[in-house]
Amino acid sequence: MENTSMHLPGFGDRDHSSTDATTSPVMPKHGTDPLLKPLQIKQLRLRNRIMSTSHETSLDQHGYPLEAYQRYHEEKAKGGLALTMFGGSGRVSADSSWGGTQLDYTSDAIIPVFQDFSARIHRHGAALMCQISHVGRRANATVGAWLPAIGPSHSREDYNRNFAQEMDRHDIDRVVRDFGQAARRAYEGGLDGLETMTGGHLIGQFLSPMVNRRLDEFGGSLSNRMRFLLMVYEEIRNQVGSEFLVGIRYTIDEDHPEGLGFDEAVRVANVLERKGLVDFFNCILGRFDTRFNLLVYNIPDMTAKAAPWLRKVGAFKVETALPVFHAAKIADVATARFAIDAGLLDMVGMTRAHMADPQIVNKLRQGREAEIRPCVGASHCLYRPVNCIHNPATGRETWLPQMIGRSPHAGRRAVVVGAGPAGLEAARVLAERGHQVVVFEATDRPGGQLILAAMAALRRDLIGIVDWRVAELEQLRVETRFNSYVEAPEILAETPDIVIIATGGLPDFGPVTGSELCVSVWDILANPSQVGRDVLIYDAAGRHPAPSAAMQIATAGKTVTFVARDTAISPEMEHHSNIIYRKGFSEQGIRILTEYELVSVSPQGGKRQAVLRHLLTGREVLSAHDQIVVEYGTVPARDVFDALRPLSANDGLTEVATLSGTLPLREPPRTGFELHRIGDAVSSRSVHAAMLDALRLGVQF
Repeated sequence: MENTSMHLPGFGDRDHSSTDATTSPVMPKHGTDPLLKPLQIKQLRLRNRIMSTSHETSLDQHGYPLEAYQRYHEEKAKGGLALTMFGGSGRVSADSSWGGTQLDYTSDAIIPVFQDFSARIHRHGAALMCQISHVGRRANATVGAWLPAIGPSHSREDYNRNFAQEMDRHDIDRVVRDFGQAARRAYEGGLDGLETMTGGHLIGQFLSPMVNRRLDEFGGSLSNRMRFLLMVYEEIRNQVGSEFLVGIRYTIDEDHPEGLGFDEAVRVANVLERKGLVDFFNCILGRFDTRFNLLVYNIPDMTAKAAPWLRKVGAFKVETALPVFHAAKIADVATARFAIDAGLLDMVGMTRAHMADPQIVNKLRQGREAEIRPCVGASHCLYRPVNCIHNPATGRETWLPQMIGRSPHAGRRAVVVGAGPAGLEAARVLAERGHQVVVFEATDRPGGQLILAAMAALRRDLIGIVDWRVAELEQLRVETRFNSYVEAPEILAETPDIVIIATGGLPDFGPVTGSELCVSVWDILANPSQVGRDVLIYDAAGRHPAPSAAMQIATAGKTVTFVARDTAISPEMEHHSNIIYRKGFSEQGIRILTEYELVSVSPQGGKRQAVLRHLLTGREVLSAHDQIVVEYGTVPARDVFDALRPLSANDGLTEVATLSGTLPLREPPRTGFELHRIGDAVSSRSVHAAMLDALRLGVQF
């Protein structure tokens, strides 16, 4: 019997040398952490240097930030940050809609909502600001009132495929008034400030010579192109006065030969500063007219290096006396600390990091930096807005706790079978609830399928999900027994009150005739030396495993044909990762066939011959390869569950109402043990689904 808490060499070790800062992380000196120093901007005192920037959440109700939206931000305020900003792309005009999930600032009805929101955040000592914007040509002309998209010039915008109507002076004056009225509502709503948005939005479209092709006083020279911006800010100041904080989320370089360059951006910023129109710059970089540009510049994913634009923003800071904010994959405290200590930033945005752990600042203050739940950069929060891949409470604060409290029935004996992501999270939650937990794991290490997923270079940071939970279980003194393939008698010998089956699943090959001649993605990732020279990968799941294996094989110099049952590569993943895979497939020369199913596999000489059938036409094609890999999800490993079910007090039933948060706390059964299963032991799903199962079930005990 082994009680072990493991850290796997080479997994989860943070390499800050990859940051654009190119300097070692700065540690607190003499007990003073640069991140915890306050910042004064006019009358507003920010209690530290950590913030969350404006972003989309999909938690709004008919365009208003009501209870769920506010609770999401409140957790960050309770966690100690100085400033939380909301309302990414909040619309000031009716023709600034892309079809939902934006906040609506077009009516005074928003003012009492702002007032409630402000009071809620201020109770916890944090400041609250919003972003107001007009998206211009990025609006969707086929939703809502079907209003045409507008822009400085007639053009096609690739992100939403609009052809923008060129604005006349009536349009310009109307939108300027709309900005002023939205600002007034923020002011009367008790917010601490606001910002507008340039990058890719209407103000930025006027500034960009790449988009603004006008020949009148709003186009051509830089002074003409900044005219709309100055009109907007003068109107905002007329509405809110000189003391209310007004900033700008500001593109400092479009990084394109025809776009707004760094020098021009500095000149515009100097004008804004000299005229007293802005109080801070929230710096961003790059173009935003395609999904790929948005990914590369504004929301770097796990394939990007840490803090890629930090040095560039630091160079901009030298050109202004105003405070400079910035957020772009500053996911860890060490990088954030360096950014402040080196004078590159005044406020550091850790937006996605707070989705992973809204208690970052409190843990810093309490000397618990090592306990911060890491952002692993999976971009799941962009696939299901604000749903962190391994913090399922985020975005569900109205019914799931960020801080796990002690149960009134603490002290029960719990057995968790399986130390994959579902089992580790279940053990953590049950231990936080005050129960005595033992975990059985059949292999010699924790992590389950995540160990394999992290073997793909593109997804190596996923191991942080495992490492953090291993460390938490060690702190909670959870007993973990590795190399323990247990069956019903061994579990019953523990005299449990609660049994959680988190045994995961085994690779499924689906209805493929001759599947015994195929291998799984698991086999490929675990044994890269056994990969053939010419490989066909059949993906009938539409998730990460198949394309990540394809990239791993192709970068090793193998020939890869990727066959997808779906209409595109892996539709069941976040857009940002999908873009990365499509780009990588093209670079590596991976052949792609979509809307095909693998019918059968048979031997042909020293190769495997696949019969592929087109799903729309029924046409069959033959394709011979050294190896055929099938990704068809997993089949639940349920033997232990089935053996225990008739012996349990609840017949293994987990009520749907329990999982949806509509039942009260579970009362312990009078006799026997409760049995439940979670994650892939139920059905083939995602890491996030496994974590959610574990949390929503665990808090019931």
